[in-house]
Formats: sequence, structure tokens, C-alpha cells
Amino acid sequence: MTLVLTTYDWVPDFPRGFVRDIRVRWLLEELGRPYAVETVPLKDRTVDHLAHQPFHQVPFIRDGDLTLFESGAILLHLAEGTALMPAAQRPHVQQWLIAALNSVEPFIMAWILARFFDKDDAHAARREPLVRQRLAQVQAAIGDRPWLTGKDFTVADLLMADILRLPAQNGLLDDLHQLAAYVERATDRPAFRKALASQMAHWRAADGARAAG
Repeated sequence: MTLVLTTYDWVPDFPRGFVRDIRVRWLLEELGRPYAVETVPLKDRTVDHLAHQPFHQVPFIRDGDLTLFESGAILLHLAEGTALMPAAQRPHVQQWLIAALNSVEPFIMAWILARFFDKDDAHAARREPLVRQRLAQVQAAIGDRPWLTGKDFTVADLLMADILRLPAQNGLLDDLHQLAAYVERATDRPAFRKALASQMAHWRAADGARAAG
């Protein structure tokens, strides 16, 4: 049975390429697993959306009889038993995936909300030192390894690299050359490029539907 990935029907320009269904798309492309895309409204949230995602967010998936929300939980589920969750490294892969969500992303999200959503430069500037500290800590932890847990790219790298993309695009990795190279290695993977193209095509189609409607 084809997995169904649900995302928003449309979003404005800024979050395009960063809506978190990109993480699921990327992993599915890495695994070569087919999937279908369904949507829920960005506005006028529905009862059905709430039934599948109690916070009215995306993504969520339907994988046979199983429905899951939260991108981290979805990634862990889909990566289980694959090369992106090597059995011998499973505890450390899970450790780094959870670290990405709990110890890195919240600091970055606070900075993103201040700078791009609230457009409060002073607040963003106050947040930035903590973001830079976390980024430097991630670089130090990776050290000379190509990936978080060693020589193999895993689902933890997929998530960490996705979280780091926006800081990288806004100059926060300019003095962290090893970490910048890490993000570049990850996002140069064909599966990421295909997932990004797929998500952007989805938004373009949504624009067309809105214009026609």
C-alpha cells in the first residue's frame, strides 16, 4: 500500500522549501519508497485535520493502518530496518536525531520566529549568540567525521542538515566551515534535490489552483 504524506494545501513564499514535510519527502526519496501527497487547508483548519494531528500542523502520514504525526517520529518509523538506521549504530542515530529536535532546533526556531515572522531585529540579535553557540557545539561534536555517527549518512544527518539549512542560508555558518561543508554534503544528495523539487512543484501547483479558483 502506498504511503500517504499530508501537508498544507498552500503556504506563502517564505516557508516554501522549509515546510517540514520536506524531511519526510527526503527520507522517502532516500529509501526509494513511493508515496502520495494529500493536503489539509493552511487556513480554515478542519476537524479531520485535528483528528490526525492534534496541533493542526503538518506533516502527518498514513502508512497502511498506521497514522503518525511529528516529523521526528515519522522519520524514526520510516528509517527503522533500513540503511539509514544501521542496527549497530541505532542508539547513537536515535540520540542525534533527538538532539537535533531538542537541543538544536528550538534555538534556531526562536531566532527564525524573531527575525522572519515577528521581524524584530533586536530580539533576533539577542537570540543569535545562543544559536551560534549551539552551531559551534554541533561542529565540534562532528569533528573530522563526515557524518554524525561516523562514515555513513543516517536519518539523523538528514534531520540535522534540514534544521541547519536556514541558518546556513543566512550566514550563520560562514565561520563554521566544517559544519557548512556538512550541510552542503547532505543537501547535495540526489534524494534531497528531488524532494525539494517535489515540494516546490507542489506549491507552484497550489498557486495555479488558487489563481484558477
